[in-house]
Amino acid sequence: MATNYERQHSVTTEFACDPEPLDSPFYIARPSIEEQIYQELTRTGSVIRIQSPHKTGKTSLVLRLLDYAKQSGFSTVYIDFQQAEAAVCTCLEKFLRWFCGYVSRQLDLTPMLDNYWDEDTGSKVSCTIYFENYLLKNLNTPLVLILNDVDQIFEYSTITQEFFSLLRSWHEQAKQNVLWQKLRLVVVHSTEVYTDLNINQSPFNVGVAIKLPEFSLEQIQELAQRYGLNWTGDVGQKNAQALQAMVGGYPYLVRLAIYHLANFREKSLHQLLNEASTMAGIYSVYLRRQLASLQDNPELITTFKQVLSAGIHVELDPILAFKLEGMGLIKLQGYQYIVACELYRQYFTVHILKEQNEPEKIEQLQRQVQELQRLSYTDELTQLANQRYFDIYLEQQWQRLTEEKSPLSLILLEIDYFKIYNNTHGQKAADECVQLIAKVISNVISSHDSHQGLPVCYKEAEFAAILPDTTADSAFKIAELIRKQVKKLGLAHQETLYGLPAPVVTVSLAIACTIPQKKNSSSVLVNAVSETLEQSVLVKRDRTYISKTLNYGFRNNR
Repeated sequence: MATNYERQHSVTTEFACDPEPLDSPFYIARPSIEEQIYQELTRTGSVIRIQSPHKTGKTSLVLRLLDYAKQSGFSTVYIDFQQAEAAVCTCLEKFLRWFCGYVSRQLDLTPMLDNYWDEDTGSKVSCTIYFENYLLKNLNTPLVLILNDVDQIFEYSTITQEFFSLLRSWHEQAKQNVLWQKLRLVVVHSTEVYTDLNINQSPFNVGVAIKLPEFSLEQIQELAQRYGLNWTGDVGQKNAQALQAMVGGYPYLVRLAIYHLANFREKSLHQLLNEASTMAGIYSVYLRRQLASLQDNPELITTFKQVLSAGIHVELDPILAFKLEGMGLIKLQGYQYIVACELYRQYFTVHILKEQNEPEKIEQLQRQVQELQRLSYTDELTQLANQRYFDIYLEQQWQRLTEEKSPLSLILLEIDYFKIYNNTHGQKAADECVQLIAKVISNVISSHDSHQGLPVCYKEAEFAAILPDTTADSAFKIAELIRKQVKKLGLAHQETLYGLPAPVVTVSLAIACTIPQKKNSSSVLVNAVSETLEQSVLVKRDRTYISKTLNYGFRNNR
């Protein structure tokens, strides 16, 4: 029978990234929408508005839009407003200068702001003149300008209104000015957050509006099969229907369920759905975050209660209904609003209809959400990061170091003959062994110069260490220090009984190192280090091995 430790570390398939890279096998295409967007990009002066709740695939779609634009020979600029610092957003002139400088650098043009900026004419006019007489004039091809996560600046209402009225004026100028016809504007935002914009000035009522639909039954089945689940025929269709009945076709909720079914096989689909709306369910953190958002707005709570308790048609305030729909909590069915999915109905019936909106409960709820989120990324036994966080952190560092052209090392460690140790000494001793080794790894990594190294409890009897800005040579020294300190723990094996090569517990380590490149994904590093460890332990254990293919900066001849 598998131990608790084994069950918790039986992951075999990576969790789908957010956003999905261009080469991701888990990206589910939406052909009709993608074709519509690509066609719209060919129109002069076009505006495309992509708006949907969080985690519906907006950024994944934008990556493909960006790639299509580049392949079509367009000039492209991608601005993520999460990178806009708060200090920049407190003043319109600072914001527009930041915006113009950002666009200039992405177009490989030297910022010439002072040559076009005039205090007397104002920052909006200066920004317009800069775009027209400097940026657009220097381009021989259409410019696709993608503004992603613009909801990040919604809290700065003055900036937002002025900026969006400026964008709208550029769209209007394209009707009569050849230079402005070069501009194709793509505005992307989540619908959970809105601000009081003047509808006649914002760009949100012009151009083509794109709202990403839920996954269809066929798309749910397709995603399950890409994860290795045998959801074919009548049985597969019934499974997809059961999942859709609970979570609708909301992409993130569907993905999370399929990921767990593919990796944690001890729970059936029936069991997963039965506990979906409970604290023990896989959606607990996500649902509590949604509840926390609702608790901040008593009007939304009251309106959502109406929908939850309504047995017949209910009249809703159109603005509040619009906000709840933007959060993905309700949807329009015919002429009536209904709860978006059964999962929300079950969860919020308990937590909204039966609870009062008390400030202390809101604060307690927010603390619980933070703690649950921490736990979802932490291995319970070792308190190190788990494989879910490993995937996220590795991808973050891969993207960062791609730009900085710095090395990224990955260490993979396996406890030698761990099953024999477990069988000989028992589960309690095996758990203590794992905890002691985890502490050694954590202490060594924390002393690493970059202070960005991440120790991870990777799989059963396996650990990993992500080492940004670290060559293979430096990683080798770290790995060797870990190996020697584990040996010094003196965790005794019964080597004479089993004919083991060492009297104490040892570890085998593998290292891969490369400078990340956009044409590759972080999986090349994972695959290289996994293959190195798999092949090397067959030769000799209690050693550190370097990948033969990815070994950037390894100078020592060992």
